[in-house]
Amino acid sequence: MARGSWLGDAIAGGIAGGAATWLMDQATSSLLAAQPKSVTDREEAVQPHGRSAVENMVAAADDQLGLGMDKQARTQAASVAHYALGVVPGAVYGVLRRRVPVIGAANGLLFGTLLWAVNDEYLNSALGFAAPADAYPTQTHWRGFIGHAVLGMTTDAGLSVLRR
Repeated sequence: MARGSWLGDAIAGGIAGGAATWLMDQATSSLLAAQPKSVTDREEAVQPHGRSAVENMVAAADDQLGLGMDKQARTQAASVAHYALGVVPGAVYGVLRRRVPVIGAANGLLFGTLLWAVNDEYLNSALGFAAPADAYPTQTHWRGFIGHAVLGMTTDAGLSVLRR
């Protein structure tokens, strides 16, 4: 694919977004493991249906579509959905970064911050996949922000490598 093509930029962004999702998971899992159990208990206590936002999204889709997924299928679908939430925005970022320079501000930090603010802090609650943002401990918000900062900056770095 030609350097600078929309399709090439989207594919590179998707690949970078997928890799960045894995790295984000490493960072947030480490932060989660290091936090006090009382904080984790508070987070889990406010999760709708006792599930993560992605698990609730998959359950809602399963219910709406009448798929009848069992627990194992829902777990696998949640993993796919989680990575799709990194790949798809990564593809969009890949296309926009070269064409709308402000999007790439701070080497992807702006991109990651926007994803965190829109997804974690607003949409998940608005759609009922998560409790209202103010129900979660401060550590939850910081972990999400740090994770998305890693996601944005890693997506940007991956694009720089793939689309020189």
